[in-house]
Amino acid sequence: MNHKIQKLYIVPTPIGNLQDMTFRAVEVLKSVDYIAAEDKRVTGILLKHFDIHTPMISYHQHNESHQAKNIVELIMQGKSIAIVSDAGTPGISDAVYEVVNTAIDNGVEIETLPGAVAFVPALVNSGFPTHRFCFEGFLPLKKGRKTRWEQLQKEERTIVLYESPHRLLKTLEEIEFYLGKETKISISREISKLFEETLRGTVTELIAHFKHKNPKGEFVIVIQKVLTTVEMG
Repeated sequence: MNHKIQKLYIVPTPIGNLQDMTFRAVEVLKSVDYIAAEDKRVTGILLKHFDIHTPMISYHQHNESHQAKNIVELIMQGKSIAIVSDAGTPGISDAVYEVVNTAIDNGVEIETLPGAVAFVPALVNSGFPTHRFCFEGFLPLKKGRKTRWEQLQKEERTIVLYESPHRLLKTLEEIEFYLGKETKISISREISKLFEETLRGTVTELIAHFKHKNPKGEFVIVIQKVLTTVEMG
């Protein structure tokens, strides 16, 4: 397969186990002119493992506006570029939005490969309804956080959040405060890695668990929303 055409490829990479890398993703990364990486050191480990020697350029949240234009200009000059994040599907809770929109505005073709993303296995593992859900990613750290919780109080779908270990307890306590002590949640961490784990229970039970066990790893929180049936008389 020849990928030497002017196109932007969005290429997912493993979120843990390197065996989750697809054959197609490896082929694209070997064939393009450049790989735009969130962190060259992290991506370098991946490229070395799969014997990929394509040169890298940097693309992350601190240079996204400037670099998005540069990437699109290179593509318009006839180059092919694949963009990767440190782990998972680019564009999910990272800076890829800017380059995708710049490409669209300039008529550049985009091809997004299917692949790893953390919230899908966590959602399925939860056992909660999956036919309708909302993905919130990371909640705002300060400004707008209270407003977001007030909005989620009215949400009827299963809710999916990302959280870091040092903010996990704070977020669980906010779930308890805004959504209720008996709210059922599922917490998955280190998905596809050696110490992968999923815990299920009420938010109060899991607060107690993590007060006695220091949270480690990256977390996906899945919240079950129970609808109240209103009788019409």
